[in-house]
Amino acid sequence: MAETKPQSAPSPAAQTVAALVARARKAQAAIANYSQVQLDELVTAAGWAIMEPARNRTLAEIAVRDTGLGTVADKINKNHRKTLGLMRDLQGARSTGVLNEIPELGLTEIARPVGVVAAVVPSTNPGATPANNIINALKCGNAVILSPSPKGYSTSAQLIEYIYAEFDRIGAPKDLVLTLPHPVTKELSQELMKQCDLVVVTGSQANVRAGYSSGTPALGVGAGNVAVIVDDSADLDDAAKKIMRSKIFDNATSCSSENSLIIHAAVYDRMIAALTNVGGALLSAGEKAALQETMFPSGKLSSAVTAQSVEKICGIAGLTRSELVKAKCLMVEETGTGPAAPFSGEKLSPVMALYKARDFDHAFATLRAIYDYQGDGHSCGIHTKDNENIQRLGMEMTVCRVIVNQAHAIANGGNFDNGLPFSLTMGCGTWGGNSFSENLNYRHFMNTTRIVRTIPPREPSVDEIFGSYRKKYSA
Repeated sequence: MAETKPQSAPSPAAQTVAALVARARKAQAAIANYSQVQLDELVTAAGWAIMEPARNRTLAEIAVRDTGLGTVADKINKNHRKTLGLMRDLQGARSTGVLNEIPELGLTEIARPVGVVAAVVPSTNPGATPANNIINALKCGNAVILSPSPKGYSTSAQLIEYIYAEFDRIGAPKDLVLTLPHPVTKELSQELMKQCDLVVVTGSQANVRAGYSSGTPALGVGAGNVAVIVDDSADLDDAAKKIMRSKIFDNATSCSSENSLIIHAAVYDRMIAALTNVGGALLSAGEKAALQETMFPSGKLSSAVTAQSVEKICGIAGLTRSELVKAKCLMVEETGTGPAAPFSGEKLSPVMALYKARDFDHAFATLRAIYDYQGDGHSCGIHTKDNENIQRLGMEMTVCRVIVNQAHAIANGGNFDNGLPFSLTMGCGTWGGNSFSENLNYRHFMNTTRIVRTIPPREPSVDEIFGSYRKKYSA
């Protein structure tokens, strides 16, 4: 008789997470019979926790203080707009009970929760991203447990305290929203992903891969490295203003900010002038080399420059020319792509690479080369009046979003003047190694049960399906 191996005791991390998950499941069971009105009140409470102006400012100040990333004013703006836009998207949306009746197919579709959601959130958006995940999860009757980044922990913890204050108003179970204990370790985060019912990961590709390999259904994002074409039909002044607004927002913490511009040769000099007029500064070859050595030691992006101001980056790189130090964005001319040309990759800082293209074919080839190196699946943009160029990007570029004549970082996660859902998590499809290609939204946080009734048979004849094919090919 084979000897049975003794079961090893769960690790301390596994026990800690199991206790949290048990609390979350109990809280979720308490709202199992919530009506749509009650779920929407939960959502409104969580939304107001970050939207209330004094709380919003406090969260933004804590985020900048403790992460050292971005700016307070822009984080306030982001917390406000992203949450308000999400609340608009959710207003009137059905997320429990019967979603749809399709009598001709005999189908009734019913919304059901996914359970306990593990939300892994980044230091770049330690307030807006967890708020977005929490609101979407609650909308569908789920509980959620956060795994914040170490630097962003204090912001996420304060957000949860604000949510609890609102839950007290409406008598909702606080354990619907929990967080891993401080300090959040890799082992704790991995255990959370294993023990929950759905994993949502925004942030580093290492975390995304961990989510996908956790054994739990996961929604993770691909790497960003947005490149934007400016063709010879574009309104250059308008394009420059929008690009600069997007590029410098929150010191370029967004994965959707422009990293490279590909500009048609016919308008190249005029576009650089337009960018200079709104705060850009073009580096010389020597200055570019100094900046590259600072930004990409050993070929990898340095955290010392991530989401920092131009003035600070110049100080680190030893760039002293006043036009650079006072600029809003540093611009470097580039021709190559790939590891030998690191400025062709994501920079997460107010630094932008400029490429000159002979025509649209050349611009498209350059865009393709950039994404072959980094950013495939995420998104690209174009400033143009030529619909054929827009259509070509949509039909041929391996991206999930083509942003047209807009400030890319503002538009890509949904804006009040476009139709994308408000989100801070962008699915990048199979091109980016993801299981979804949309902006993350509440529908990703629900299961759908279908009641199936009989209908009159719809069985076609063999000739109806294969007749024309057989006739065409004598099959």
